[in-house]
Amino acid sequence: MGAKLKTVEVVANVASGSVGGAAPAEIEAILSEYGLAAHVWAPEPHDITRCLRAAVDKAPDLLIVLAGDGTARAAAELCGPDGPLIAPLPGGTMNMLPHAVYGLRPWPAALRLALEQGYERTIGGGEVEGHDFLVAGIFGSPALWAPAREAARFGKPKLAWLRARRAMRRAFQGRLRYRLDGAPREKAEALIFMCPLTSRALRSDDTALEAAALDVHGTADLLRLGLHALTGDWRQDPGVEVARCQSARIWAAQGIPALLDGELVRLQAQAHVRYTQRVARILAIPEDS
Repeated sequence: MGAKLKTVEVVANVASGSVGGAAPAEIEAILSEYGLAAHVWAPEPHDITRCLRAAVDKAPDLLIVLAGDGTARAAAELCGPDGPLIAPLPGGTMNMLPHAVYGLRPWPAALRLALEQGYERTIGGGEVEGHDFLVAGIFGSPALWAPAREAARFGKPKLAWLRARRAMRRAFQGRLRYRLDGAPREKAEALIFMCPLTSRALRSDDTALEAAALDVHGTADLLRLGLHALTGDWRQDPGVEVARCQSARIWAAQGIPALLDGELVRLQAQAHVRYTQRVARILAIPEDS
C-alpha cells in the first residue's frame, strides 16, 4: 500500500498524553522509511477541526489521524466514502476505533503494519441527522456527562464538578421514546447504538447496529448498571434490553443530547438513527495480523 500513496496529510493531537510533542517528527521518520513525505499538522485541541478540514481539502491519498475516537469520527464525516483514505491511529483515551482496526498496538507499530500490509476497506456505521459515528452513539441523559469529563481531562476540577452536578440534576427528568425498525414505541432513560466494528455482539461485516435500551429509574439502578459495565457483562443487566436494528426513531420533548464517538451533539426533539453501509474508507490490515 505504501507504494501506491503519493500524497499524505497527518493530523496529530500532540496535546494528548498518549501522543506528545515528538510524534510529528516520529511520524515523518516512519513515513520516510517507506519513501513517503507528509504534511503534518500539530494543532491545539481547539483547532483540530479546522486543521482536519484543511487537510481533507488538499485531497490527499491518505489522511493519518493520530488522535481520539471523536477526531477519527470527524475525519470520516469530512472525507465520506469517496474522499481520502483514513488511517485512524490510537492517540486518544479509549481508542476503540483504532484498536478495532489495528488491534492493541501502539501507534508506530500500527502505522508500519498498515503501510506494509494495509488494504482499502469501506466501513459502515451509524448516522443521525447528518452526523456519522463509527464506534457508538449514546442518546439521553448519560450524554450530559461529556462536558464534565472534558473539564476533568483538561485539569479543571471545579468546572468538572459544576458540570457533573448539572448533569445529575437533569438525569431522570426526561425519558426517551423510541421505535426500532418499525416495532411498537417504547420508553427508556437512554439508548446506545454500537457499530459493527466495535460491538462484541456483531460481526465486523454485519449490516446493522446493536441497540441497547437502558431502563433505569434512579441512582441505585444507575450504580448497578455501572458496576455491570465495569465487569463487562452490562448486556446481562435487568435494566438493559438489547436488539439489532437498521433504523430507529427517537423522541424527547426538550431535545435529545447525544454523544457520538465521545463528542457531544445536541439534537432536536425528533431524530432518526440508521445504519449506513458506506461511511468512509480506511487503511485496514488483515484480521489475522
